[in-house]
Amino acid sequence: MDVCMIHANASKCSVNTLECFMVLSTQAQKISIATLCGLFGTLCIFENSLVLYLIFSSPGTRKNPSYIFISSLAWADILASIIFVCSFVSFHVFNEMDFSKEIFLLQLGGVTTSFSASLSSLLLTALDRYISISRPSEYKLLMTRQRAWIALGVLWVTCVTIASLPLLGWNCCTLNSTCSELFPFVDDNYLSSWVCFIMVLLGCIVYAYTHVLWKARQHVAYMEKHQVQLGKQNAKMRMDVMLAKTLIIVLTVLVLCWSPILILMIYSIFARLSDHLRKVFAFCSTLCLLNSMVNPIIYALRSKELYSSLRMVFSRLRRQLKASEGSPEAESTHKSSMIET
Repeated sequence: MDVCMIHANASKCSVNTLECFMVLSTQAQKISIATLCGLFGTLCIFENSLVLYLIFSSPGTRKNPSYIFISSLAWADILASIIFVCSFVSFHVFNEMDFSKEIFLLQLGGVTTSFSASLSSLLLTALDRYISISRPSEYKLLMTRQRAWIALGVLWVTCVTIASLPLLGWNCCTLNSTCSELFPFVDDNYLSSWVCFIMVLLGCIVYAYTHVLWKARQHVAYMEKHQVQLGKQNAKMRMDVMLAKTLIIVLTVLVLCWSPILILMIYSIFARLSDHLRKVFAFCSTLCLLNSMVNPIIYALRSKELYSSLRMVFSRLRRQLKASEGSPEAESTHKSSMIET
């Protein structure tokens, strides 16, 4: 570690210093990382693709602002899985160094953009639930499809801009400043700014969901007291409370998966990391993929609309399989196999 740090300080902007950030020293560690990335990444892409199909195949869900935000979250998770797995595995497992500083910062910008957009989409979903529960009578006027798409446009442009800053010049090579111990070419001040940005997003989400939970408890108490008189409003309130509880689970998983790497990022800004902690950071980074993989499972299990759409898809596949088994070709094949037997 000391030799590597001396070499990095001497030529901190050289591509050769990338070797100092390849912290996986044994074959078992590389196989473990490759397995985790391959498993989580494949499941994440499949599950989020299924969520997108379920949302956009139904007119009721694809026009709903709540599911527009959830589809943005799914797109961000798919993008994060593809870019993160490809860049992370090629760097830490196969030790690829045949690229320039700009290519590395471009890959890092893609990962930063997708994960920032994922968290920001969750923030928009939290605000959507906040408005739906705090001002239910004005929800349809305040949260329209046009405003939802405008909010998503602002979200993605902001995330892309923030993630592009190192590539545009805010890096330790251009500024001749202190480099991060976790990411090559990344300025410590940029890393601290990005961590602050993520912490602000998490704080806003926690505040919104705290209010949502408080309102949800009030709605449950009100529904139990006026169950007969509510009618259709009762069903609407129950749907809002159900979706709010679903997103609380999503938030809990998010905090549990992101807390380790955020803590290590903050620690790296104020103190030097050991080899062991940098290996821990590499393995904890795969928890971000786990978070992206778990979100669609929660939607499928907790969202009534998506769960119903999923059941319809499975029913359709089952009918197609039965129809193919009952076709003349299948019957002839079955008879010939019986004769041979």
